[in-house]
Amino acid sequence: MANIETDAAGRPIAYDSAGRPLAVDARPVAVGGGAAYADRTVVERRSGGGWLLALLIIVALVVAAFAFKLINIDQISGGSAPKVSVTGGELPKFKVDTAKVDVGTKTTEVTTPTVDVGTKKTPVEVPTVSVQKADDTK
Repeated sequence: MANIETDAAGRPIAYDSAGRPLAVDARPVAVGGGAAYADRTVVERRSGGGWLLALLIIVALVVAAFAFKLINIDQISGGSAPKVSVTGGELPKFKVDTAKVDVGTKTTEVTTPTVDVGTKKTPVEVPTVSVQKADDTK
């Protein structure tokens, strides 16, 4: 049987992974005719916002360094863009064959309802589109 450390009242002592005793709230619980202790383990919670605080401090230090003239940047000579000279050359030429598209209208009969809930054929202008492939226009 394993040895379990207890405190002065005979309650078991729990330890975390670093070997530090955990804060426990032990109260007696009846188990199988004998007394045992139910422990409540306290878990430490750490937030992951430490890197954000560090970043804000670094930014504040850089801004303060400029504000208090700890950092001074002066331009000592002017700069200029390089001079580029282009001569000659010719744009490419292309021959493009495109499809021929004709858009127009034609009269056709469309069945439309009448007021007396009947239907009749009425002439209506509808759009038409015809396309000839590029190879067919030669």
